[in-house]
Parts: sequence; structure tokens; C-alpha cells
Amino acid sequence: MGWTDERVETLKKLWTEGLSASQIAKQLGGVTRNAVIGKVHRLGLAGRATPSRPAKRPRPAARPRIVSAATTGALMGQRPRPQHAPYLALVPHLEPLKAEDGSVTTVLTLSDTVCKWPIGDPTDATFAFCGRGAGHSGPYCADHAQLAFQPQQPRRKKAYGEPDELRRMLRQSAM
Repeated sequence: MGWTDERVETLKKLWTEGLSASQIAKQLGGVTRNAVIGKVHRLGLAGRATPSRPAKRPRPAARPRIVSAATTGALMGQRPRPQHAPYLALVPHLEPLKAEDGSVTTVLTLSDTVCKWPIGDPTDATFAFCGRGAGHSGPYCADHAQLAFQPQQPRRKKAYGEPDELRRMLRQSAM
């Protein structure tokens, strides 16, 4: 069925009322949703009211999830496991090493044998590098290497009954 002037006017009216392309196609009859969309674009009908959508039902507020010892396996005879303390590197604040003439290590005077730890704001005129002797294993002195390279945290094995272990067991039992 073709687009008569009367059908085009009906399309324009329904489009500005906010009906969807599918709803307009049903009311016009004999055209598809895509035909309605194509005609709307050819006519340049961009502005329209908000589309008619069913009212959203209010959702009940989510209850906060409570994780307790009971949910992590304490009821099954397991004791809570102690948490590992994070590793803290205590490094004193070091000033850049000054040479005999009072100069400090800059980008232009860096070498493989000096610590390349930046000290200060790079946009400031007083910016410098540590300048102390670099260790054999890297670009920093011993103090800055301790700060830069922290030891790996010990891995812990999951105890029987922890949530991931329970999920794995349920998956295996379902097979």
C-alpha cells in the first residue's frame, strides 16, 4: 500500500504523539515498522514526544547482604582464619645526594651507577634524582629499591566450605 497524503498526515500526527513505529504500523495497516521508520526519516520528523512506555513498577529497596561467620563456614566447625597484615615498607625521606660542588643528579647527569629515584616535583627547579649508588639488581639504591619492589604477599588456600569451594562442589554434583 502506498503513502498517500492522508496516511502521511496520520503518520506525522501519531509520531508527534509519541507512538512507536510498531504501533503506528498497526494503526495505519498494510505497512511494516521498518516502512514507518524509513518514511519518518525521509520526512525529517526528528522531534517528538517521549515514546509511550508502560509505567515502571517501583522496586523494593535491596536488603543489605550480611556476611557473618555463619555464612563462611563457622557453623561447620571451622574457625575464622586470620588475615595477613599488609607489608609496609618504612623508608626514611632521603634528600638528593649533593656532589662536592653542591650540584645534584639531574636528567643530564644520570648514569647506570646512580639511583634514579625522582625526588620532588618535575616542574620545579629543585627537582633532582636520588644520586646514591644503585644496587647491582636494579636502577635504585637499597632504600628506594625496598620501597619500589615490595615482596609478594603469601598466597592462602581456600578452606573447605568457603563460598567458592561450595559453588565448585555444587557444580560437580550436578554433573
